[in-house]
Amino acid sequence: MMMIRAWRGTAGILMAAALASPAMAQNGATPAVATPAERPAHSFTVSGTGFLKDGKPHQVISAEMHYVRIPRAYWRDRLRKAKAMGLNTITTYAFWNAHEPRPGVYDFTGQHDLAAFLRDAQAEGLDVILRPGPYVCAEWELGGYPAWLLKDRKLVLRSTDPAYTQAVERWLVRLGQEVKPLLLRNGGPIVAVQLENEYGAFGSDRAYLEGLEASYRRAGLADGLLFTSNQAGDLAKGSLPHLPSVVNFGSGGAPNAVAKLEAYRPGGLRMVGEYWAGWFDKWGEDHHETDGRKEAEELRYMLARGYSVSLYMFHGGTTFGWMNGADSHTGTDYHPDTTSYDYDAPLDEGGNPRYKYALLAQVIAEATGKPAAPAPAVTRAASFPVSPVRRSASLWRNLPAPVRAERPMTFEELDQNYGYVLYRTPLAAGRGGRLLLKGMHSYAQVYLDRKLIGTLDRRLGQESIDLPRPAGPATLDILVENTGRVNYSHAIRTEQTGLTGEVSLDGAPLTGWAMFRLPMDDLSSLKLTPEPCSGPCFYELEMTVDRPADTWLDMRGLHKGQLWLGRKNLGRFWSIGPVHTLYAPAPWLQKGANRLLAFDLTGDATDRIATVTGPIWGKVTTEREAQ
Repeated sequence: MMMIRAWRGTAGILMAAALASPAMAQNGATPAVATPAERPAHSFTVSGTGFLKDGKPHQVISAEMHYVRIPRAYWRDRLRKAKAMGLNTITTYAFWNAHEPRPGVYDFTGQHDLAAFLRDAQAEGLDVILRPGPYVCAEWELGGYPAWLLKDRKLVLRSTDPAYTQAVERWLVRLGQEVKPLLLRNGGPIVAVQLENEYGAFGSDRAYLEGLEASYRRAGLADGLLFTSNQAGDLAKGSLPHLPSVVNFGSGGAPNAVAKLEAYRPGGLRMVGEYWAGWFDKWGEDHHETDGRKEAEELRYMLARGYSVSLYMFHGGTTFGWMNGADSHTGTDYHPDTTSYDYDAPLDEGGNPRYKYALLAQVIAEATGKPAAPAPAVTRAASFPVSPVRRSASLWRNLPAPVRAERPMTFEELDQNYGYVLYRTPLAAGRGGRLLLKGMHSYAQVYLDRKLIGTLDRRLGQESIDLPRPAGPATLDILVENTGRVNYSHAIRTEQTGLTGEVSLDGAPLTGWAMFRLPMDDLSSLKLTPEPCSGPCFYELEMTVDRPADTWLDMRGLHKGQLWLGRKNLGRFWSIGPVHTLYAPAPWLQKGANRLLAFDLTGDATDRIATVTGPIWGKVTTEREAQ
């Protein structure tokens, strides 16, 4: 049994100078393990303001991609396109909540096989910068933290709280088992590892960073080059004096940000850890498109000054399933992110180059003296016929056995990470008035005897609604969706989901609750029938594919909910936009009939789905909000 220790003390200063790497087979297969004597000596170190690779000056030209946001069958394609644009490195986070869905239960298989993604990068001739977190932000659910951490309301995220640090260390040790063989010194592609992620935007507790560094070292994640990464105004708060520090910012901010880094570390490493070459979208707001010409100019400026740079993102991809996060700066505002993570990146959501790709490739070619490769060909998408609704199932007729308690329990207390929970309690005749759902996270439909009274939306700051007074005894149902936990700011510490506070009616607490857990992770027992259905319903449709190809599902014929293609959870749809499509990649399609299953909160007989050959956006903005 391994003894897990909480963080304590000041970490020692360790910087590896000589690291090792064997040759990697170009076909993507796992390489044979070479003995230390057989491995050619490789090194990656900081020297003054730059890097030395194998003792020679080296400029990192990198960009971000996330393995969990790209269908595994497309990993090599996207990596190959990154190499063709002139990149020599790929940066990625490791997503804790994707790998440890329940305490002590790990998943590094299939779409979550991080080690396979890193080997694919090496096979394409790319180095890797790994960012293990444990906090990653990334517009990802709870910033990458597993939701089950929030079951204990006393646990304090991103702190030296032993309950937190013990869970972190257990995770890092397990992650180390996957990635230690892929560190440069062991023959892998990982040339550097980032300590935490933009901690200066959150706090300034040096003991926290030192404790985390010690955990990295015990997990074997710091057997090489370790660095910190922060926004320009947070460098002093989020750095450690003995580690290289890099700066993050978006287009338009290069002169100011590099000046602040150079003032903070006059003789230190010159590197941009994140250059935001695009921006993300939030439900009910505008789609972002940024100026690729300006981004190319700034990249030229940074490379000419000798800076190493990592673009965020090269290819955003898709936040499949339930894993979108939400933005919050004040802790009270709430802006859930869309399923599409297109990001207006050089490669679009479908992996195709947009105009930025060629502009950035030309800048990189000028900086490296290597001719730019031709832009990759566009992958041909297709549209396919989709049947009308064939069968349906009412949520009311497919409820599991309830959990009972006097007060409402949060998703986490119910041992549920994502999806929906239906909260039910009886009301006496004549009992109505102002219903207050204190701390409702994040979207609720309120029913009286299964008649929809109204909705409450955390985006709009809504927590109360007027209930009519029933003539006789009645049933109050509150169907709550987790629309995505906040991934930014101190709000992450209070992101319990569901009914998180007291529920009262005209000022008097409501007690005696039945709670129906609806994680929707196994829908095989749904009782689908040909009968029409309205309200919260599941709808089965069929898409006929003559030859698998990428396609986009046009969701404008539905309202708000979730969509599955076969067993793949493609993600959320919501009629408020700005994105009105869901990406369906060719490798997830089969020739012939493909089952679509939609859960629509306010479904009716008009529900329909079509397919198109590209995304459909609503209103567009060219402004990126301040970060």
